Amino acid sequence: MAPDSPGRPIPGAISPAARAWWWVPSLYFAQGLPYVVVMTVSVVMYKRLGISNTDIALYTSWLYLPWVIKPLWSPIVDLYGTKRRWTVWAQFAVSAALAALALALGSPSFFALTLTVLWAMALMSATHDIACDGFYLLALPQREATAFVGVRSTFYRLAMITGQGAFVVFAGQLEQLSPDEPRRAWVLTFAAIAALFAALALWHRWVLPRPAHDVPVRAGLRADESTASDTPAASFVSVFVSFFQRPRMWAVLLFLMLYRFAEAQLVKLVTPFLLDARADGGLGLSTSQVGVAYGTAGAIALTAGGLLGGVLASRFGLKRMLWLFVVAIHLPDVAFVWLSYTQPESFTVITAALALEQFGYGFGFTAYILYMMMISQGRQQTAHYAICTGFMALGMMLPGMFAGALQERLGYPHFFVWVMISTIPGFVVAALVKIDPEYGKQTGNGAGASRG
Repeated sequence: MAPDSPGRPIPGAISPAARAWWWVPSLYFAQGLPYVVVMTVSVVMYKRLGISNTDIALYTSWLYLPWVIKPLWSPIVDLYGTKRRWTVWAQFAVSAALAALALALGSPSFFALTLTVLWAMALMSATHDIACDGFYLLALPQREATAFVGVRSTFYRLAMITGQGAFVVFAGQLEQLSPDEPRRAWVLTFAAIAALFAALALWHRWVLPRPAHDVPVRAGLRADESTASDTPAASFVSVFVSFFQRPRMWAVLLFLMLYRFAEAQLVKLVTPFLLDARADGGLGLSTSQVGVAYGTAGAIALTAGGLLGGVLASRFGLKRMLWLFVVAIHLPDVAFVWLSYTQPESFTVITAALALEQFGYGFGFTAYILYMMMISQGRQQTAHYAICTGFMALGMMLPGMFAGALQERLGYPHFFVWVMISTIPGFVVAALVKIDPEYGKQTGNGAGASRG
């Protein structure tokens, strides 16, 4: 692990809330950036480098796996080392992986090598998520931790816009300088992201506070707490047993796995559809145009939808808002049916259609976040929420794996019609779940969206 710096204190004896402005925004920007690189930027890169839609969808869907299984190794982060050290170490490791990604692009076997590096980066990013969220709760008093939830979400989304917007536009501009060798543009792009992430890691090594309670669980146990029933293995098993003993667990799992069944297929083919030539059924956009339309305007609309969803849920509650959320996340998918059949040439019209669909997704995804929060309530809330996010990632991974092959067999228009048919399970599982009529009225402000 990278050693903690001896640390120069931030000037002045300031409150935890004031000091938090030095590290919370950058910490959650650092949490979001590797995720968007692995799940979104990689799809753009592979499409520009000539990889088929079938292979893109199949192999990049496997990259969800570390987020699926991260609850299995989350106890290691608790048991060994401080959350601060895990956070800083993981950021240095992600920076090294980004540099390795740039180097791997120069190999004739770049596809296999870059997938391997991306999978390792996903593993490091998932570990960083565990440590980062745990550190946040330890470093801030409860009142300040609650107050900064919106800041966390905002800078996480800013990382999305930077990754799939600014850096994709940057790669597109570099491609124009050497149109016969697009790989060179992506080498420079990932080198730039690696440099940025190394700077973030150095910053956090210096600026992150050292909470008194940030100690390994094993070191923090008192002698009277070290009973057989409190062993790490027993505690680990009890987390899963208590989660799966919930009533109507079958309905919970169906909701977690199928609410985004259509979206899981759609998201893997959006970028290829935008980049493919019109003769092949796509819209023929350039890399930079995709960065502007989907990565920037779309991400802003996604954020706006999530914020509005949180506001309305906090006022009316999840139960009253549920069917509006369900319609909002699924019905705007028809925009892709229209785009694929009409293939409009106006960049403004294309951008508006993408923004509409992203806004609906951000708005409707609020229901998913709030439902996970609701069913995670209790003594083991953090661990149960982590399990929910694992099922969330699995629900995106499995449908996405076959989406590329299905699209190549059906063509874009018929594939997007299939996506609309695939929204039916989302409506069915929403009808099956039981929701507390009051839930969400005081918790909705923290809800937000991230695509994928």
